[in-house]
Amino acid sequence: MSVEFRRSAARGASAGAGTALLGLVVAACGTPSPDLFVVNRDGTVPGAKLELLVSDQTARCNDGPAQRLSSGQIIEARDIRRDLLLLQNGEAGIPKAPPAQFFEFAVQTEEGTLRYPDTQQRPEILPRLSRFVRRVAIDTCGLER
Repeated sequence: MSVEFRRSAARGASAGAGTALLGLVVAACGTPSPDLFVVNRDGTVPGAKLELLVSDQTARCNDGPAQRLSSGQIIEARDIRRDLLLLQNGEAGIPKAPPAQFFEFAVQTEEGTLRYPDTQQRPEILPRLSRFVRRVAIDTCGLER
């Protein structure tokens, strides 16, 4: 076998592997982002009812179309998910809170559902999640609340 033929075959194999890798990358682009959590909010004020599905790249309010999250929102959603897992795995306790003033929240992950009122201040992840839900509903989905 000539040296030139071996080089040509090696280039062909290398190009074939590169094409296969590119095909895998393109195929992965079509897969949906994983869901991080779902928040159901209800309450006594108009516009309180909300179902917010937060995925790794998008948010969907009340079964509306998926809206792209900003990179800052994506990072915050991932952090919230991580902190929720610690809470749901029993690594942090939830003190008793006064009854809700305006909103009741239920956040669902693969580990289960956690319910809390808008008056819940500890652990810090719960008011942080409430603020995140409000900002996404208003800024990303265009809702009043």
